[in-house]
Amino acid sequence: MALDQEFDIEELQRKMHEEPEEMSFLDHIEELRWNIIRSIIAILVFTTLAFIFKGILFDQILFGPKRTDFWTYRALCDLGHWIYSDDRLCITEFGFKITNISMSGQFTSHIFLSLIAGIILAFPYILWEVWRFIKPALHAKEKQKTRGVVFFGTLLFILGLLFGYYFLSPISVNFMGSYQVSSEVENYINLDSYLSFVASLSFGSGLLFELPLVIYFLAKVGIISSDFMKTYRSYAFLIILVISAIVTPPDVASQILMTGPIYGLYEIGIWIARRVEKRRAHDLK
Repeated sequence: MALDQEFDIEELQRKMHEEPEEMSFLDHIEELRWNIIRSIIAILVFTTLAFIFKGILFDQILFGPKRTDFWTYRALCDLGHWIYSDDRLCITEFGFKITNISMSGQFTSHIFLSLIAGIILAFPYILWEVWRFIKPALHAKEKQKTRGVVFFGTLLFILGLLFGYYFLSPISVNFMGSYQVSSEVENYINLDSYLSFVASLSFGSGLLFELPLVIYFLAKVGIISSDFMKTYRSYAFLIILVISAIVTPPDVASQILMTGPIYGLYEIGIWIARRVEKRRAHDLK
């Protein structure tokens, strides 16, 4: 009896350490389908919450960069007091007003921005679902080394989101909204234009900050290398400059603010790719 129990325990341990059976193509499709469905459900839940709490979404968050007491403007004003001892860097008023010229404009904007907010809030879960789908294809060592991918991916996204919201958005809103070719022309900004402007800057910045994570996986599968990234560093800078010009408004300050951090992430990506190559070489020994 004791021998049978010992045999059963050894058999159970052996099965636990065995690699899972390889899934068929249809099984992968079915698993991907459920990953997508769960992600969509998470987005819809957060979208509904954002739609309900529109006061927080619009008055406190999206219209924040239009208020003179916004954190960035207060910090800029304090910096002006410290350097110049006057109010030359203080934002006291904005040279534009937001208006709605469409019958369904406010309702449509409410739905669209609630959806964007839902995607942003559900992003960590979406990233986890992506990782959940990819994880079975990895070996035990690869799973161990990439354990924190969801955490770091979420952290990078949040950092990019905050950078776009607290730095790119207020500077761009103040510059573009107050710019005039003549004092004869007053700025009345359409609601949809303003909201999409702030949302795209913030959300786009969050996605661009995922660059180190993308580089990590491309280096893992051998598509890019640190030497390749070093060789084409100048081309990468031009591409980042073009992407920054597309994502940001057409003013030099915003483009520089976006280009600098993204290029810095590219340099970090070179270091990440080098680390991946060293680990691969060590594993082959």
